[in-house]
Amino acid sequence: MTTTNAVTKKQQRIAIVGGGPGGLTLALILQRHGIPTVVYEREASPSSKQQGGSLDLHAESGQRALKEAGLYEQFQAIARYEGEDFRIFDKTGRNYWDEVADPDDTDEGQRPEIDRGTLRRLLLDALDPGCIRWGYKLDQAISLENGMHELRFENGHVDTVHLVVAADGAFSRIRPLLTDAVPAYTGLSMVEISLRNAVAIHPEIAAFNGRGKMFALSDHKAIIGQLNGDGTIRVYLSFKVEQDWLDTCGIPFDQPEEAKRQLLQQYSDWDESLTKYIRDADGPLLPRRIYMLPVGLTWEHKPGITMIGDAAHVMSPFAGEGANLAMLDATELALSLVQHDDINKAISDYEQKMYGYSSKSAAESDDSLKLCFGDDAAAKLSQMMTQFHEQH
Repeated sequence: MTTTNAVTKKQQRIAIVGGGPGGLTLALILQRHGIPTVVYEREASPSSKQQGGSLDLHAESGQRALKEAGLYEQFQAIARYEGEDFRIFDKTGRNYWDEVADPDDTDEGQRPEIDRGTLRRLLLDALDPGCIRWGYKLDQAISLENGMHELRFENGHVDTVHLVVAADGAFSRIRPLLTDAVPAYTGLSMVEISLRNAVAIHPEIAAFNGRGKMFALSDHKAIIGQLNGDGTIRVYLSFKVEQDWLDTCGIPFDQPEEAKRQLLQQYSDWDESLTKYIRDADGPLLPRRIYMLPVGLTWEHKPGITMIGDAAHVMSPFAGEGANLAMLDATELALSLVQHDDINKAISDYEQKMYGYSSKSAAESDDSLKLCFGDDAAAKLSQMMTQFHEQH
């Protein structure tokens, strides 16, 4: 569908399905350029769901997106530059890497941390609240002959739009309109636990963890600790196991004390400095499988529809690229829509650019996962970090 000038473009109906970092960034950058959108989010409200852990925002992607969204100065004021601390151990407690960040080093190359919930509030506070529809879970998206799309929601609402942007995550309801590709299990499963207010309640663990991330890697398993802005340490117990392991292992994840007892058995020969993360954890346990789309996925361009973020290129979290790429996608798509009067030319240009950088990140992410859960993982990861710092 071709538009002839900026006025008609602004009259076109653009729907973004998904109110994560990517969807909100896209809506906000378009809003700054006078292009209205509607964001459909399945969650009932901004506070209805725990938003997950901490993110490190990269200069070339997440930070660039915040600049385009007019939020970079606000981000810098609350970003945790000390959150770049990074420690690597093996199961014996031997330390292979101990990076201590300088919180005063705020130059462009840094990757400061921000909690997901804090980032979302930053974006929401700048966005016209009238453009977001909370509690709208997409049931079906239908391509119409004129290049438009009909969106049907579980609450009965129906919308017909000129452009639908899938920002609805790894198991996107919109992706099947563009490709038959589906996310595949990576071979990795995780159990997320947490140490709430760890800085005050568990100072010994907090000191061991550092102000950022701690990776303990051995035996194709991991204990990963990440300090969040509220003082909580989120812990990701990670296992290279069959896809059905979470269902067949017999661990009652809804019974925290018994589940912790059985999880400790999985790490029976690991040093106490590491098993403390499990023993002292409080709160619920959240088991999950890690999925990825094929590295280098592309699709045939179709009118009035595209994807950003995990919908387009879900990958493992071992390159730290998920939210960063979603926000970069949002930036590239928004700027392409601003630049081109033809909405489909804008989509096509964005997709070609996105394929290039996302396939590179997906390959790096897959390589990092294989390294972290292969043999001699702690030593190899520390070698990789040394090379990274030498190159930067």
